[in-house]
Amino acid sequence: MTPQFEEKRFALRMALRLPIVVSGQTGDGATWSEPTETDDISTLGALFQLNQKIAPGESLYIRSHRPDGVPVEVKAQAVRLTPASYGSTRVGVSIVEQKESWMRLFVAWVADDNVVDGIHE
Repeated sequence: MTPQFEEKRFALRMALRLPIVVSGQTGDGATWSEPTETDDISTLGALFQLNQKIAPGESLYIRSHRPDGVPVEVKAQAVRLTPASYGSTRVGVSIVEQKESWMRLFVAWVADDNVVDGIHE
């Protein structure tokens, strides 16, 4: 019998290609930074692809901007890693610090996405 994968995500999620910069440290302490974009974001995390090799549980920093240009930087933890195309990895993260800033980013993009020609849908 094959074990079933239990879905543990409860946060509101939105498919959004949001430009982000992800940074972290290698095992020997060297810092790295990689621009990418999200596949989706949620009120508690994000999913994106990285070329940088990381480990489950690794701490990462994510920088982005709200639609009004306000910068946002949060600390996240890698909670899900799956192989992606061309040797990259799909990384699912949970926001661990500055959660309120991330929530504001999410809400700002959801609100911006629902505005068409100045009229809310």
